[in-house]
Amino acid sequence: MIKCGRPSKGKEQLSRDRLLDAALQLFLEYGYGNLSMETIARDARVSLRTIYNEFGGKAGLVGALIRRCSDQFIGSLSDDCSLEEALTEFGRQFLYRITRPDVVRMRAILIGESPRFPDLAIQFYEQGPGLTRDHLCQFFSRQQQSGHIATIEPNFLADQFISALRGERIQRLQLGLEPTPDEAEIEIWVCQTIDLFLKGCLLPGQDHI
Repeated sequence: MIKCGRPSKGKEQLSRDRLLDAALQLFLEYGYGNLSMETIARDARVSLRTIYNEFGGKAGLVGALIRRCSDQFIGSLSDDCSLEEALTEFGRQFLYRITRPDVVRMRAILIGESPRFPDLAIQFYEQGPGLTRDHLCQFFSRQQQSGHIATIEPNFLADQFISALRGERIQRLQLGLEPTPDEAEIEIWVCQTIDLFLKGCLLPGQDHI
């Protein structure tokens, strides 16, 4: 007996991931402005209507790609462990994801084409850097309420923490002047950054809580 109706959630997710995977490779190959929605639909083996219904258009599709990457590290900010442990795990996930070659290339494409496409700029920032910043702000605010860190404006703390994590090394990586770091290199990178960052915001008497 043939079953009709909506596919299961598992199949829906597989279909969505397949579409996003296909779109990512096409964006890396053609860029944003030169890639048509028809090409995406053909390569992903879906209808144009499906893409528009699911993502609202090409900018929304990019936003979903960025959000899929962001979700892999923003969820690591946990209140169930020490401040240092939470920031370290976040830092590991964040740096590992943003230093992968495809992500580095995609970021360069988005930054390069955003001035021509305002909707792209909005999706990129809101689903990536902006979302990450918001989660960090909320995390630092909770840590302040718990008495773990000094009362410094949470938005400022979030900005400084991300800036400290990325550092000049990300720019060298983006320019192709440095190889992709492995997990061991990222571990050293993260630990050095967090040790320095916490020295600037821990309350007196707190020792990497």
